[in-house]
Amino acid sequence: MEYAVIGTGAIGGYYGGRLMKAGRKVSFLLRSDYEYVKQHGLQIDSCDGSFHLDEVDAYNDTRQMSKADVVLVCLKTINNYMLQEMLPPILKPDTVVLLIQNGIGVEDDLRAVFPSLQIVAGLAFICSGKVSPGRVSHQFFGSVNLANYSCDEARYHELLADFQEAGIQAFEVPYLEARWKKAVWNMPFNGMTVALNTSTDQLMKNPATRQLIYEQMMEVVGAANALGIRELTSEFADQMMAMTDAMVPYSPSMKLDFDFHRRMEIPYLYTRPIAEAKKVGFEMPKLAMLEAELKFLESQYI
Repeated sequence: MEYAVIGTGAIGGYYGGRLMKAGRKVSFLLRSDYEYVKQHGLQIDSCDGSFHLDEVDAYNDTRQMSKADVVLVCLKTINNYMLQEMLPPILKPDTVVLLIQNGIGVEDDLRAVFPSLQIVAGLAFICSGKVSPGRVSHQFFGSVNLANYSCDEARYHELLADFQEAGIQAFEVPYLEARWKKAVWNMPFNGMTVALNTSTDQLMKNPATRQLIYEQMMEVVGAANALGIRELTSEFADQMMAMTDAMVPYSPSMKLDFDFHRRMEIPYLYTRPIAEAKKVGFEMPKLAMLEAELKFLESQYI
């Protein structure tokens, strides 16, 4: 299958780069560093082995790109409104769109715009960042859960196999369970690093914030259970705490957006899951307070 990447940043650059390195045809949509990557290629500095991609098939407009079998959408969710214009030029009748994004409800909203689209959710467990034009730094982890939302089963498993053959730890997981499992880590750590202007390791070292993080995780677990996702338990929250203890000091994507005065992914990371839980009578008070704090902080620079 031929691939296109929309959003060649920390996530799209890494996974798209791994697919290209493995011999797949991949085209990349870029914005600020389009000219640089067109001339110099893409550098992936990785804890699993660094590599450079020469002669990258780089574009700054999807209308110039070929139609793809699979489109990796790696935009920040606050830019998803752009997909209505970005996607049609590169879609075939059976193109699979893989949303490697954070939050709850992104697939539902995309299907509302493209009702017949084949969609797969991608939940990346990775510490990476775009550190300079055409350069991605992959520091830790790197696996991705692929959850079938509305895709033909054969195409879904072909996609899964391509990722695995590219050396990416890719796993088949149920859709709703996958989205809410990712939220167990995302909702506490993305917001708390912003609200307290710190990194993950500092939150874990302090007894007070460590306890608060765990309580926020359990709010996510409780919301998922209320929505009928019984596979999510306190044991998973314990695993996420242990995983974070083992990580290098890390600033999540929301912290970087805050530091660079960019809009934060509050709607899908906080507002939507809190609202979905409330629909079934479950309140998330600690995370609702964090959402309010994030909205206040964002209002100071937007």
